Amino acid sequence: MPIDFQITLNGEPYAVNGDARLIGLIEGLKLKRGRVAVEINREIVPKAQWSSVTLAPGDIVEIVNFVGGG
Repeated sequence: MPIDFQITLNGEPYAVNGDARLIGLIEGLKLKRGRVAVEINREIVPKAQWSSVTLAPGDIVEIVNFVGGG
């Protein structure tokens, strides 16, 4: 049975469809793991825990993607 619910992602409503794991969200957004920081409900989630964290309806997720330049 697919999992479908809403979270807030960087201040905007976002539909989670299927994979409710945090790592699934990051991979679905095509973000590079080495350049991303994640906060869920105002708590930073260490990269080592991304695979074990499951999102829940109403979670507030902030993702910062670091971009280098020169």
